[in-house]
Amino acid sequence: MMDTQVLIVGAGPTGAVAAYALAQRGIDVLLCEARPDCPEDMRASTFHPPTLDMLASLGLGEALGAQGLQAPVYNYRNRRTGEVFAFDLGELADVTRHPYRLQCEQYKLTRLIAGLLATHAHARVLFNRSLVHLEQDADGVTASFAAPLAIERVRAQYLIGADGANSIVRKWLGIEFEGFTYPEKFLTLSTDYPIENHYENLARVTYMADPDEWSVLLRVPTLWRVLVPAAEVESDEFLCSDEKKQRIFDGLLGAGIGATVKTYHRTVYRVHQRVARQYRQGRVLLAGDAAHLNNPLGGFGMNSGVHDAWNLVEKLSAILLDGAPADPLLDRYERQRRTVMHEFVQAQTMRNKENLQSTSAEVQAKLQNDMRRILADDTQRRAYLLNQAMFSSLKREAEIV
Repeated sequence: MMDTQVLIVGAGPTGAVAAYALAQRGIDVLLCEARPDCPEDMRASTFHPPTLDMLASLGLGEALGAQGLQAPVYNYRNRRTGEVFAFDLGELADVTRHPYRLQCEQYKLTRLIAGLLATHAHARVLFNRSLVHLEQDADGVTASFAAPLAIERVRAQYLIGADGANSIVRKWLGIEFEGFTYPEKFLTLSTDYPIENHYENLARVTYMADPDEWSVLLRVPTLWRVLVPAAEVESDEFLCSDEKKQRIFDGLLGAGIGATVKTYHRTVYRVHQRVARQYRQGRVLLAGDAAHLNNPLGGFGMNSGVHDAWNLVEKLSAILLDGAPADPLLDRYERQRRTVMHEFVQAQTMRNKENLQSTSAEVQAKLQNDMRRILADDTQRRAYLLNQAMFSSLKREAEIV
């Protein structure tokens, strides 16, 4: 039986940040991951300004920043009309030390933290550990893991389930994952082809509206990541085929160009809008994708998970270090983060998707008129930037008692 103050299941961004922040405060933490390493997941690659502020306060900012690209400006472009709406996060320099998005694959953060935790006095990291059972009582939580050579048991005062969309922790607790799954799939391709040569002033983060096939173009240090919708009737095999690749890049870059584009990743996945009915059951807490899922338009998913971790670390630190009563603080964590997820992240990501994919000329005209109005008005533009950069959601969180 291993003992620790906080057991974290899942070494993605949410679990890794929670583990490192707790360890840095002197709280003993054990981080367990089912896979043999932090996976090289290409889906999340945008770090918003408040997330960068949080990571910098942990001493992680410089090392992460060196592995990414700064993107202060992001664009909404209409592929049919050619109109571009540019938003500059540099206008928020008075509220953040990082007035930009950092374009950096999430696995670079998790691997950075895993390396630091491996030698940390208050942390242990164990890979190849799959959760198979958990139970709790008034004093703590006991979890069992399938390890390479045996079943290992861990006793902890608290457990954080940060084990992703198919969370075993959430399933053990029997918590409903309310919401829906989009009928279409999403396809992500990565390429080093110079897409920027085909568009004037192409931003490193670009949302491309098109009634036939909208897309999102994200630049990371060595590659462009291209996200497009995919019909449910199209097989995964076809979606990952050269034929589909050529169609996508022909549409983006011009007829015949797609055949010359080399890709390095082709990933198909389903997209959900779901929120766990509870984020807490006794001494077990849910965070990150285990607690909520949303479509990727806006880059809110991973960042929301890190914000969950940040909030929860504050609460657990007060409980474990200062002797604060647990129930009021952990109930507040649930109220704050579930409210923000419903009111902001779920609502905004669904709206972003509707705006990009709409085939209605009337809807597209209204969207473009709204963008022009926002850009022309200093007050509206600032409010819009604070909302999209996730400062507004954190302000809302702080208002919830």
